Amino acid sequence: MSHFYKKKAYRYPLYALMMIALGLIGVIAYFQWILGLASFLLLAFVLYYVVKSQRTLYTELEQHISNLSHRLKKVGEEALMEMPIGIMLINDDYVIEWTNVFLTSCFGEQTLVGRSLYDVADQLIPLIKQEVDTEMIDIHDRKFQVIIRREEKLLYFFDVTDQIEIEKQYEAERVVLGVIFLDNYDEITQGMDDQSKSQLNSQVTSMLNKWAHDYGLFLKRTSSDRFVAVLNEQILQQLEKGKFAILDEVREHTMKDNVQLTLSIGIGTGVSSLPELGALAQSGLDLALGRGGDQVAIKQANGKVKFYGGKTNPMEKRTRVRARVISHALKELVVDSDKVMIMGHKYPDMDAVGAAIGVLKLVQLNQREGFIVLDTNRIDAGVQRLIEEIKNYPELWSRFIKPEQALELVSDDTLLIIVDTHRPSLVIEEKLVFRTDNIVVIDHHRRGEEFINNPLLVYMEPYASSTSELVTELLEYQPQRMRLTMLEATSLLAGIVVDTKSFTLRTGSRTFDAASYLRAQGADTVLVQKLLKENISNYVKRAKIIENASINAKGIAIAKGSPNEAYDQVLIAQAADTLLTLNGVVASFVISKRTDNLIGISARSLGDINVQVIMESLGGGGHLTNAAVQLADTTVEEAEHRLRAAIDEYLEGGKKS
Repeated sequence: MSHFYKKKAYRYPLYALMMIALGLIGVIAYFQWILGLASFLLLAFVLYYVVKSQRTLYTELEQHISNLSHRLKKVGEEALMEMPIGIMLINDDYVIEWTNVFLTSCFGEQTLVGRSLYDVADQLIPLIKQEVDTEMIDIHDRKFQVIIRREEKLLYFFDVTDQIEIEKQYEAERVVLGVIFLDNYDEITQGMDDQSKSQLNSQVTSMLNKWAHDYGLFLKRTSSDRFVAVLNEQILQQLEKGKFAILDEVREHTMKDNVQLTLSIGIGTGVSSLPELGALAQSGLDLALGRGGDQVAIKQANGKVKFYGGKTNPMEKRTRVRARVISHALKELVVDSDKVMIMGHKYPDMDAVGAAIGVLKLVQLNQREGFIVLDTNRIDAGVQRLIEEIKNYPELWSRFIKPEQALELVSDDTLLIIVDTHRPSLVIEEKLVFRTDNIVVIDHHRRGEEFINNPLLVYMEPYASSTSELVTELLEYQPQRMRLTMLEATSLLAGIVVDTKSFTLRTGSRTFDAASYLRAQGADTVLVQKLLKENISNYVKRAKIIENASINAKGIAIAKGSPNEAYDQVLIAQAADTLLTLNGVVASFVISKRTDNLIGISARSLGDINVQVIMESLGGGGHLTNAAVQLADTTVEEAEHRLRAAIDEYLEGGKKS
């Protein structure tokens, strides 16, 4: 290392100063030689001290750099060999050329040099070949984050086992909120004396407290029919493994006392914000109640929902208070609108059309203009016969319009009433849903994940046999300025008859009350039978489908239509209904190609198997005993394979929802 004054940049200024100093000393010596001599000696001493100091500095600096270099080298060697980071060098043949001590100890070996990656850690080979830069692998019960440097054939191994354990612990201990609701508590206790009510409360509270104690969750009763539960993700996983057995326990214990009390539970999970968790829990509870109760809905922040329970049919409400309230609320909405559009689901059945006609009558009773949106090219034979009858009544037929006409007539003050569905993707004209801010939903299906955004009014009662039954009850609480015509009453009755399979399925006392009201209004039962008649060719087709049905040991029947033949959706449903009447069959599924080139599956059960859950897993929906799905871009064989897989998953899961 050169002295700084030996460098030209530093030497010349120093020489200049020396020359100036000598010149000044010479001048001083000329006038006073003694003073000049003293100045010269002083300059010589200063120069000697500067030179000596620079040499000392140079020596000390070199010694410091040497020591620092030695220490850095030593630290580098120790870091390379001793730090808890694995380092591995390999060659082109995946043979290990060198590893540090830490990595060798992780494998429990004395040395790894010369070993092949195929023998030591074969999971690394695909990562290197696939040109993955980083990946997580397991080595001897430890988790390592591997970083690959291909150019140097170098691999770094970072032990992240403790980090992952902490993350798992964090996930397991995240707060989960639940809201528990006693579905029919008010109705059951309405006629009870104080002693019986106290005994029921004590019984239910005792069961829930024991359940909370067993699983380690906090439970607080906030009202007579509502509890709040605080738990974590780990407890929630345990509850899911047990399929929320508390639902069955409460139902079975209360049934022994001839009181069937059921629970609905909404659970919010997946976020750290407590207000958001509470909102998710309440939304989950609303979803569970909308599907008929007696089930659990676990709702996550990403919108995904998991269901458990739902093994029983929803209990029929004995009171009509809600029907009266909804009827009056609907009247106000109709009066505040300029016109009303009524729309059902795609390929409407008799229930959808009958309910639409009933709602149209409600609109007319309140002196407003109403229209029924219908695509006559997408209706079945029964609805087609009803339309032919309607054409004999020009005033009623003039109220039916095509989807294109509805889009032209809609305005900001138009009220859209959707009947017999709550899924925007299933309505006749989805554009109407997005063009209208004022929407009312009237449906009897169990609520699914997909739902119309921000409706003004929702009337969903899964206990009801049909949407026509709900609409009939709404009509009873409207101003009776005029009676239903024969055809209007017959259309509503036909909707009830179709959905109840002539009053044999999902039929409650209020179903017969509605039918009685319609009969009193002039409904023609003979005309209903004429509308529901089928021709002999459809009868033969249905018989051929049933002929090739297979029934397994658990009483599940599956039948397929001919892959090369298209069947009407109604015929598929009728085939499933007929299969269910056979001895030993507890659930039936019919798969066939539809006239719209989709693959349709109709599912029916007697209640022991929840066909709604099975159909929902395939993208469909419906009721516990009556459900369906339409599959695109597939074949009958592929649909059968998916159906069987969904049934197996359902049965293996202990009939979970």
